[in-house]
Amino acid sequence: MAATPIAVVTGASSGIGAATARTLAAEGFRVVLTARRKDRIEALAAELTDAGHQATAYALDVTDRAAVDEFATAFRSLAVLVNNAGGALGADPVATGDPADWRQMYETNVIGTLNVTQALLPALTASGDGTIVILSSTAALSSYEGGGGYVAAKHGEHVLAETLRLEIVGTPVRVIEVAPGMVRTEEFATTRFRGDTEKAAKVYAGVDAPLTAEDVADTIGWAVTRPSHVNIDLLVVRPRAQASNTKVHRTL
Repeated sequence: MAATPIAVVTGASSGIGAATARTLAAEGFRVVLTARRKDRIEALAAELTDAGHQATAYALDVTDRAAVDEFATAFRSLAVLVNNAGGALGADPVATGDPADWRQMYETNVIGTLNVTQALLPALTASGDGTIVILSSTAALSSYEGGGGYVAAKHGEHVLAETLRLEIVGTPVRVIEVAPGMVRTEEFATTRFRGDTEKAAKVYAGVDAPLTAEDVADTIGWAVTRPSHVNIDLLVVRPRAQASNTKVHRTL
């Protein structure tokens, strides 16, 4: 009997990461949930196990290279890696943005993705049919005011995906980039505005049906389960009400 394929999901403690873990578990993967918040991923692993799926929690900070390398030793073969850990901090203009925020966003979104991808690439290759998913953003493709640091980090993540795909062509590993637009999750905007729920709510004010975490997870699940010879290089997904990063229909 063939072994159950394994999928690693980073940033799985909430939002898109947690929803993706549920989706991949339902698709028949044994999911390994990683995030810094151990209690959250352990609760999700228990939920999935209770539902009859295979799930394991592993507390991990993707910016800690030594910890990532130690984590990678557990895998001789790996089917899927979903690089979801990331996030935004602040909405200040370039002129007054905090360099510490820029640095943290770059470390998490870009270096974190690089750390995990480098560490697990041998196992993905050894599987004979590996898939790397990099969850970027529409911010990876176009700029908007007040988003300089996040846009710069996501552009870096986009280029990482694009370059990696060029460099490993001919190996049995796909590189898929999924770039969501406006997604309403329980934490993204609140974290960006440092707990200011009023500011966070204004992001979605008057927008008819922003994307949900489950919408993005469904997109990731579809891309990952295409036939092995099919690579979804870049998939941009937005709500119908959003035409671009700066053009959103609001009913206010």
